[in-house]
Amino acid sequence: MASAYTQLEARFSKIALLGEAIGMLSWDQSVLMPKGGAAARGDQIAALSVIRHDMLTDTALSNLLDEAAEDNGLDSWQAANLREMRRKWVHAAAVPADLVEAISKASNACETVWRSARRDSDFASVVPAFAEVLTLTQRMGEAKAAAFGCSLYDALLDAYEPGGRSAEIDPIFDSYARFLPDFLEDVLTRQTARPAPRFPDGPFPIAAQRTLARRLAETVGLDFESARLDESLHPFTGGIPEDSRITTRYDESDFTQALMGVLHETGHAMYERARPAAWRRQPAGEARGMTIHESQSLLVEMQVCRSRGFLGWAAPIMRDAFRGEGEAWQAENLYRLAIQVSRGFIRVDADEVTYPAHVILRYRLEKAMLAGDLPISDLPTAWNAGMRDLLGTAPPDDRLGCLQDIHWYDGAWGYFPTYTLGAMAAAQIYAAATAAVPAIPDAIAAGNFAPLMAWLAENVHGKGSLLSTAALIKTATGKPLDDTAFKAHLRTRYLGD
Repeated sequence: MASAYTQLEARFSKIALLGEAIGMLSWDQSVLMPKGGAAARGDQIAALSVIRHDMLTDTALSNLLDEAAEDNGLDSWQAANLREMRRKWVHAAAVPADLVEAISKASNACETVWRSARRDSDFASVVPAFAEVLTLTQRMGEAKAAAFGCSLYDALLDAYEPGGRSAEIDPIFDSYARFLPDFLEDVLTRQTARPAPRFPDGPFPIAAQRTLARRLAETVGLDFESARLDESLHPFTGGIPEDSRITTRYDESDFTQALMGVLHETGHAMYERARPAAWRRQPAGEARGMTIHESQSLLVEMQVCRSRGFLGWAAPIMRDAFRGEGEAWQAENLYRLAIQVSRGFIRVDADEVTYPAHVILRYRLEKAMLAGDLPISDLPTAWNAGMRDLLGTAPPDDRLGCLQDIHWYDGAWGYFPTYTLGAMAAAQIYAAATAAVPAIPDAIAAGNFAPLMAWLAENVHGKGSLLSTAALIKTATGKPLDDTAFKAHLRTRYLGD
């Protein structure tokens, strides 16, 4: 008879397949599905989510976990796999099936309303659906908090960042919030003292943007024999390692937003594609939480693709894509545009100096809403006040404010802090990569990402969930995660030349 551990592997492989199916249905809902299919799709995803939940909470699986824990013959990967199996089981077992189904349906329904609410800048229209999502999320958080022995917020955070705790995040974010005002003023003062970079004349046809975006994604390493690039209201990465799905959104007046969105999502896809094949559809083979995932997208987009070296190579390609002429298409001008800093409203379009402020705001607001300290009806006012405190500006409407992100409305609570933790990890990991392989910057300047991707595959991507996030970062970089490398990178790029 197969050992308890072997039986668990078989069960979790089937659970993973269901998760992949749910993911593909969700991708289709966001990209191709007609609006009229929303209710039926919600039922489909909810039904599969309940089946998956039932498999995870099956008493037989719980017994197998206990039995496998007594097996002293497991190697390091198997032990890590068993650890991650148990973590998934705790998350699932803490939440009753009817609540899983209710959250799935409420999130799908709320996301549908959010799409029109965002378009119309009509926050009031989404409040009833949003309130239901929040109430159900609080119930889920309470159940998980009891199971994990932590706070409600930390229990939700753990689903995105295993082992992550707000007590560790708060001082990091508070430190950056203190650092930002003076640093931002210094950067803006220096920026103002120079001639402003010139944005190339448009319009930029969407067909040309698609072609350019695809070419640069291929340069990073994405193989479109097993990948797609599509459009969605909010850029995201989906699919599976063998079938990557990335999306962006286009604006004929500004090609840079779509392009950087594609490069960001390509970073996510490259991580997914290089996860350990031997552990495919096993918990140990999954990405190691969203801090590492976001580090990979921000490493590609921010650390590399906004660098002077990369843009020196890419500038003539961009110019040719739009048949541009003149100084605006020169590499140095495009570099200055890429690192232009402003007090903007939109997180996904923010520069890397102000981006963390957008995340800190959302982190603080979602904690307050979950704790019951911030009524949903007061969210727009609190949002605008937070923007003024952190960035000295406030959006003119809710479309550019609290309606801009999909995350809360589709049930992703506890996700936001991983963006800025990821930015800090990206700086630290890229510094380690270039120290280990000094040829990487010159290769990037020649349009060659292979040395960087090889190092990442060996030291980050291929590790899956073998190690904890803290251990993975320390193993890859030689020290624990902190904001030192990130701040050093910002000083060098924005005040150093």
